[in-house]
Amino acid sequence: MCFSSGLGATTSIVHMLKAGDHIISIDDVYGGTNRYFSKVATKFGIKLSFCDMTADPEKLREAMTPETKLVWIETPTNPLLKIADIQALAAIAHEQKDVIVVVDNTFASPYYQRPLSLGADITFHSVSKYINGHTDVIMGAVMTNSDEIMERLRFLQNAIGPVPSPFDCYQVNRGVKTLHVRMREHMKNALAVAKALEANPRVTKVVHPGLPSHPQHELAKRQMKGYSGMITFYIKGGVKEATKFLQSVKVFCLAESLGGYESLCEHPGLMTHASVPAEQREVLGISDTLIRLSVGIEDEEDLLADIDQALATAVPM
Repeated sequence: MCFSSGLGATTSIVHMLKAGDHIISIDDVYGGTNRYFSKVATKFGIKLSFCDMTADPEKLREAMTPETKLVWIETPTNPLLKIADIQALAAIAHEQKDVIVVVDNTFASPYYQRPLSLGADITFHSVSKYINGHTDVIMGAVMTNSDEIMERLRFLQNAIGPVPSPFDCYQVNRGVKTLHVRMREHMKNALAVAKALEANPRVTKVVHPGLPSHPQHELAKRQMKGYSGMITFYIKGGVKEATKFLQSVKVFCLAESLGGYESLCEHPGLMTHASVPAEQREVLGISDTLIRLSVGIEDEEDLLADIDQALATAVPM
C-alpha cells in the first residue's frame, strides 16, 4: 500500500493500536518517527519505550510488557547507521501473541534488504528516498505478508485518508524502474567516500556498514546484499568546523532528505534530528561534530575531491 508520506504510513500503522497498548521503538530512529511516537501517539494513551536493539537483541525481551503490541525496528538506523538483527528481534517479539514487527527499510532499499523474509510482519519505506530516487516526490509505502494486517491497514488508509496523488504514483513508477542501477552506483560511490574519510586526519570516526571497522559489519554482510549511499562521520573540532564543512562543499548540497541521485549533506543535531531531545541525542552520540552524507550517483572523483577540499577548508592543519 502507498501513502501520502512516510509519516502518513507510520500514522496508519499506529492506528491499528488502542489506548494502553505499548510500542517499543529502536532508540536511534528517524527524528520524525521519534517526534510522532513521543509527542503525538502518547497523547492518545499509547505507551512508548525506546530500546537499543543493536548491541544485544535480548534488550528487546527485557523491554517487552504484556501490553506490547508493536516493535519498531529501523536498520540501518538514522543517522548512526547501526545494524539491528531483524531475524533475532522478530523471533523474540513473536514469542508474545499479537505483536507486530515493523522494519523501516528506507536506508537499505528493497534492493539490498528484505525484512519480510527475515521474519518482519511489515516492511516500511519512505518512498521519497531511494525507491523514487529523484527527489521530487513525497510518499510512503507498507509491504506485508499478512492478509489480516493488509485488511486492517486498507481500512485505515481509507478511513484516515493519507493516500498519494495519481501524479506522485506516476513519478514513483518511473523512478523505481532504475532502482537497481542507482543502488549499485550509490554503493560504489559511498564506499569510496567512506574509505577516503577514514583515511583523512581531519575526521575522527566514520560509520558505514560496508567498512570492516563498523562494529556490526559481519551482521550487515549476512543480512544485506549490499549498502546504500548513507555515511555518517565525525569531523575534528566542534560545531564551528562542522558548519564550515557544510558551507564549503560544492558538489554535495546542504539539504535534508536522502536517497536521490544527487549527493546531500546535513547536520543531524541541527536539522533532521533537532526535534529529538538534547539529552537523548547526547546518549545516542548525535553530537555537534556529526555529519550525515547521502552519496549520490555523480562521478566518484568529483565527490572525493569535493569532500577533500571542504575538509581542508573546515579544519586547517
